[in-house]
Amino acid sequence: MIRLTRLNGKHFVLNAELVQRVEGHPDTVITLADDTKYVVTETVDEVVEEIRTWHASVRATSFRMDRGELHLTTPYHQQGTDDSSVVPFPSRDER
Repeated sequence: MIRLTRLNGKHFVLNAELVQRVEGHPDTVITLADDTKYVVTETVDEVVEEIRTWHASVRATSFRMDRGELHLTTPYHQQGTDDSSVVPFPSRDER
């Protein structure tokens, strides 16, 4: 999810995976896969950078999970308990 700002100043978050197109004419218009359009105050370059950063963070988290370096501390996964609803990401040896 990326954080954006509508022209009226209201903030919202958008699922970056649904973005099909980002255009500037002169306002920045984001078109989603279902043809929904959002007009935002951020520039095209800022939106693209937000999307790139989000994708990089997903990949980095996956990499850390794969290497066993990620220690989840959310309420759904507590260290030392086996009753978590979160299933650990399998190591390369387990695949």
